[in-house]
Amino acid sequence: MSLMANNQTSQRINSIDALRGLVMMIMMFDHVRETFFLHQQVSDPMDVGQTAPALFFTRLAAHLCAPVFVFLTGLSAWLYANPPSGPRDAGGFLIKRGLLLVALELTLVNFAWAGQFPPATIYLQVIWVIGLAMITLGLLHKLPPLLLGLLGLLILGGHNALADLSFAPGTVSHALWTLLLHRGYLISDATVNVKVSYPLLPWIGIILLGYVAGHLYAADISVHRRQRLLTILGMTALLLFVVLRAVNGYGETQPWQDHGNNLLTLMSFFNLTKYPPSLDFALLTLGTGMCCLALLEKYTGKLSHIASVFGGAPMFYYLLHLYVLLALQKMMLAAFGANHGQRFGVDHVWQIWLISAALIPALYYPCRAFARYKRQSGKAWVRYF
Repeated sequence: MSLMANNQTSQRINSIDALRGLVMMIMMFDHVRETFFLHQQVSDPMDVGQTAPALFFTRLAAHLCAPVFVFLTGLSAWLYANPPSGPRDAGGFLIKRGLLLVALELTLVNFAWAGQFPPATIYLQVIWVIGLAMITLGLLHKLPPLLLGLLGLLILGGHNALADLSFAPGTVSHALWTLLLHRGYLISDATVNVKVSYPLLPWIGIILLGYVAGHLYAADISVHRRQRLLTILGMTALLLFVVLRAVNGYGETQPWQDHGNNLLTLMSFFNLTKYPPSLDFALLTLGTGMCCLALLEKYTGKLSHIASVFGGAPMFYYLLHLYVLLALQKMMLAAFGANHGQRFGVDHVWQIWLISAALIPALYYPCRAFARYKRQSGKAWVRYF
């Protein structure tokens, strides 16, 4: 491979890692909110009349995290399946990593959120759904790209039509539908509670579209053409979002309203359903993500470098930041006592921003060290983190 090809490949990976790391840094703000501001919990969609603008827009920014991360997971899977040396079967890697993520969700991740094991309720959240989406992609990735793309579009664009479909509680159909599309309790009794926070079906659509988008990183696609196509795709998605949302049409079950106040009306317009992600939600977040991916490949700088460090060790960062937050909650509780129910919490959104801004540089150095170890190590398990 020529020096130019090597540089292009490196640049591609850096831009993907940078975007992944950027959304993970934004994720910190939302998880600090859930650790120290839980007494001001937000609904889904958010209650515009009861949610302060600072809290609303903090949460809105965090909406980028899951869909962009899942999309990049699919894109990275294509890169894994199509290295410079030639195509290879990615099924085993995707399935094994997916199973690992499901296991981590059920153990280390749930413990980090609850601070006890077993927790009173097992929450099946983003790591679980990424794991299952990866397993699904591992089974489907050899299908023709056109078929994968159409399937992803059908799932993401069509699942809102199924929003009113329901089944009787306690039936197998209800359990399957809860797993696939309706957030709620999968099991709820006196001994164990399992709640699906991230229904699976729309995320399969997103990871499939990410895998198909990986073809933009083929060797015969120039950097300029890729950036142009990513920008066109991103802007098209954003334009479609604006059109669908403006007419309160198909794509979102929560209509926006004119509140007689520009700020509240703007908040209402961007108040979208995440669980499961509506079509409008996906168009807004993925459109923004694709535009950012093009920009991060074009314009590099210090922020891009810092973000790529986090993005180069995503699972390590995810687990590390959860346990740091758990330790901080326990330390503050021991030092100052509970001031919001049984937890210690802060009283203002700016304090969430301050804690997050302090934690990001503190986590940078261990993530950088692990990323270097990951690049240099020949151990198989390291690839999964």
